Amino acid sequence: MKKIVMKKTLIAALVISSVSFAYADDSAIKLDSKEQRLGYSIGTMFGTRMSQDFSELDMKTFMAGFQDSFAGKEGKMTMDEVSQTIQTYQQEQMAKAQLEEDKAAEEAQAASAAWLKEKEAEDGVKKTESGLLYKVITVGKGEKPSATDTVKVDYEGSLSDGTVFDSSYKRGEAITFPLNGVIPGWTEGLQLMPVGSKYELYIPSDLGYGPGGTGPIPAHAALKFVVELHEIQQADAPADAEK
Repeated sequence: MKKIVMKKTLIAALVISSVSFAYADDSAIKLDSKEQRLGYSIGTMFGTRMSQDFSELDMKTFMAGFQDSFAGKEGKMTMDEVSQTIQTYQQEQMAKAQLEEDKAAEEAQAASAAWLKEKEAEDGVKKTESGLLYKVITVGKGEKPSATDTVKVDYEGSLSDGTVFDSSYKRGEAITFPLNGVIPGWTEGLQLMPVGSKYELYIPSDLGYGPGGTGPIPAHAALKFVVELHEIQQADAPADAEK
């Protein structure tokens, strides 16, 4: 969730800097001196930020509060009331953002579940106890890796809408990695494949990147990987096992 941070110093800067907007009259504004240009520039910069952080700001009362405090007059609200009002606004905005995030998460989870259900119904698709779906494209004749092995593969990863987010094929170079150092869907799926095989893996979010997502992969996204297993590099035996 996007955090809303409103420190006193930032609020003061926003208030002071945006005063030019409150009084702005396009027909009267002049930008002849460096002071005028600086004032307008700072007003433009912070006015944009104020419109994002305070979408329901009442400009008339804003200017009244600014003028009173700038002139050193006794305000119509105590500082405790001012602080509480801002804190309440923050809490309301955070709650609103959380609701929006929860709704987006529910929609993403529903879309991923529907896509996986469609894939599960396709010919040749199998399902493991964990919920991983896979389809055998070609079967190799080599050994199957264990979770502690390092493997060399080519792959292409895509979202449920077909958007490709990563591909060793496009880079023209296979990759090598320890099988227990990747997402659970890969760790499990690769152990099903004899060397020389090509599979399609359909990975639920909980076996992928989960609610956090990563880079181009959204939260709660189900993923498709086309994977070719080229080679297994056996892991070194643990020191205790050699004794």
